[in-house]
Amino acid sequence: MTETKRGGIPLHWLMLIGFVVGLAGGLAANFYVDPEAAWLTTLVAVAGTIGQLFLKLLFMMVIPLLFSALVIGVAEMGDLKSLGRAGIKTLLLTIVVSGIAVVIGLGMVNFFRPGDGVAPEVAAKLMQQGAEGAAAIVDKAPASVQFDQFFLDLVPSNVFTAASENQILPVMIFALFFGIGLVMAQSKATDQLQRTIEGLLEVTMKLINLFIKLAPLAIACLMFKLAAVFGWDLLVRLAAYVAVAVGAMLIHMFVVYPLVVWIGGGMSPFRFFKGVREPMVVAFSTASSNAALPVSLKAAETELGLPRKIARFVLTVGATANQNGTALFEGVTVLFLAQFFHIDLTIGQQVLVMLVCILGGVGTAGVPAGSLPVVAMILVMVGVPAEGIGLILGVDRFLDMCRTTLNVTGDLVLATVVSRGESDDSVAADAEEPEPVGA
Repeated sequence: MTETKRGGIPLHWLMLIGFVVGLAGGLAANFYVDPEAAWLTTLVAVAGTIGQLFLKLLFMMVIPLLFSALVIGVAEMGDLKSLGRAGIKTLLLTIVVSGIAVVIGLGMVNFFRPGDGVAPEVAAKLMQQGAEGAAAIVDKAPASVQFDQFFLDLVPSNVFTAASENQILPVMIFALFFGIGLVMAQSKATDQLQRTIEGLLEVTMKLINLFIKLAPLAIACLMFKLAAVFGWDLLVRLAAYVAVAVGAMLIHMFVVYPLVVWIGGGMSPFRFFKGVREPMVVAFSTASSNAALPVSLKAAETELGLPRKIARFVLTVGATANQNGTALFEGVTVLFLAQFFHIDLTIGQQVLVMLVCILGGVGTAGVPAGSLPVVAMILVMVGVPAEGIGLILGVDRFLDMCRTTLNVTGDLVLATVVSRGESDDSVAADAEEPEPVGA
């Protein structure tokens, strides 16, 4: 993710300052001020309104962001014809490995339950203050899972109706098929359409960059409101959340990735991690997949000895579409906040979260805090107060560094597996194979 500065100070430092100021002010109000004081009630309401405006700006960009990013992420696999089986393996492995990441995250949160421990009456108080729509969404959630209807609902009969009703998963399914259609129907007209959608993505990312500049103020307001209501319990829950999120990422990094490299790629995990040290360091220090891409390409060719065309294709596409760490982070965050607000998600709702996180990992834009719109929308989908996102914004920089490292390493894992049995010569042969007469 790119780094944004304001007044010479990096954005993540401004966000951290806003987090600390809001947290300190809220804790002081919780400890020293009568919670029924009129001026405090008014101040909390104003802070909540400012935070809600910030969230609404993010919500406004969710549909265009996910549609354009997911379509382009799939359409960039336009090399499917020339790379043949390499493109298919890339797509399937992206879905499978991202799914494993999300399952690990959800399993960790369900086992350790880092969001538990806050008094139910206090959580209910905050929900009443700023999330009137959450209860209605929870009430609509089915008590049991009807899988036949669940899968039928994935395919929208009218994508515009689905978008207007914030049915994110059907919109993402439509975007997925739309991207596949662009890959299959290659012509001058579709090339122009793809460039138009790329333009939509660029505009959307530019606007999100603009809105994210408001994040320091929004974080201060959201944290003040949360800290004034929850007090010191907030710090304990936040520390538990970070520990679980990082723990899940470590399991995926040092258990899942070595197994995938060893079994799927036929390479020693020790050789692999020795060869990708530099990209991992760059990814962690910059929290930027784009910044790590040149280093990853070099490591793939010189350290891992992967075919250049395969490595370039997989790593370039993977920088956008294969974001295991982002998918894991989104799942952990949603379930943590659900526990924090004493909202029990059904198995069906957790499956929904998992599917959206997998597709969201493909459709998350590479901008500062690019996953925040997706997280906020998933929260609304499952009936969790969206202002709870303020809890994690202050520690998001560190978690961003961790999940970016996981993303970049995952791209190299993917390239290693896809490269097995491939060479630049075989890829060139596939690309130059003539089409049958009459095709």
